[in-house]
Amino acid sequence: MAMMASTETHSLKKPYVCGYCNKAFSVKYNLDIHYRVHTGERPYQCSYCDKTFSQNGVLRTHLRIHTGQKTHQCNRCDKVFSNNGNLISHMRTHTGEKPYQCSQCAKAFSQNVLLKTHLRTHTGEKPYHCNICAKSFTQNSSLISHLRIHTGEKPYQCSQCDKAFSQHNHLTKHLRIHAGEKPYQCSDCEKAFSQNSDLIIHKRIHTGEKPFHCSHCEKTFTHKSSLVTHNRTHTGEKPYQCSHCAKTFSQNSALRTHLKTHLGTKPNQCINSNKVISNLTEQKIEIKEEEMDIKNVTLIIQ
Repeated sequence: MAMMASTETHSLKKPYVCGYCNKAFSVKYNLDIHYRVHTGERPYQCSYCDKTFSQNGVLRTHLRIHTGQKTHQCNRCDKVFSNNGNLISHMRTHTGEKPYQCSQCAKAFSQNVLLKTHLRTHTGEKPYHCNICAKSFTQNSSLISHLRIHTGEKPYQCSQCDKAFSQHNHLTKHLRIHAGEKPYQCSDCEKAFSQNSDLIIHKRIHTGEKPFHCSHCEKTFTHKSSLVTHNRTHTGEKPYQCSHCAKTFSQNSALRTHLKTHLGTKPNQCINSNKVISNLTEQKIEIKEEEMDIKNVTLIIQ
């Protein structure tokens, strides 16, 4: 009986329960604010810019960006902050302090908001829903990035060329091409890469790992793209169509070879330079150039 009474007392302390995720609150006002996580409602509009916020306190803090009010200065560096909370969080970059410990694993975080986001990897909670498709996300920033797939927005412009990207980290990776920076070094050979993902794929040459399995036969592949191409041998899909005749192909490389029959070039001859390719390295270079210059190639969208 005492145990039941204790449970009832606990439930009475937080009588306001969220209908989306079952979180409970002691005050209805807190539940109303929490609901905005699920609904995306942001009723507080900044009078200086287009930004909106779910809480009035967050708006007031944001307004200091426009008014220039920054009264909290770091005594380790020159940075100044609009509120003491941001200063305290910043100080942990100097001290290395991570006071927010995950109860499910050994990870710790410098900010409570980072811990809350991390905990969703354990609970599976994805409160940020795309209103165009069925996808949902653990972070609002991930939802914002995802929405650019639908809108086509690419706000991150390369200063060295005309390329633009939907995510800042994609731009950062791209800029390494211009800088020649290759920070990811293979520990088994001398090769280095501009992206960690390229290093991971390269390492499979040394380990022999083939993580991509065909569901139709027993073949395995080191690259996902190789599996996609292989699957077409089972499905019969031929998405690459010749713009000069009705022929279709399962691989872009096969289409490129076929196009040479229309252009009157030899199978091992570059379409653009008429150069006859004598070795595999030259062939790879010329193929890249051909991919950039071949026009009017139609890709059938299934």
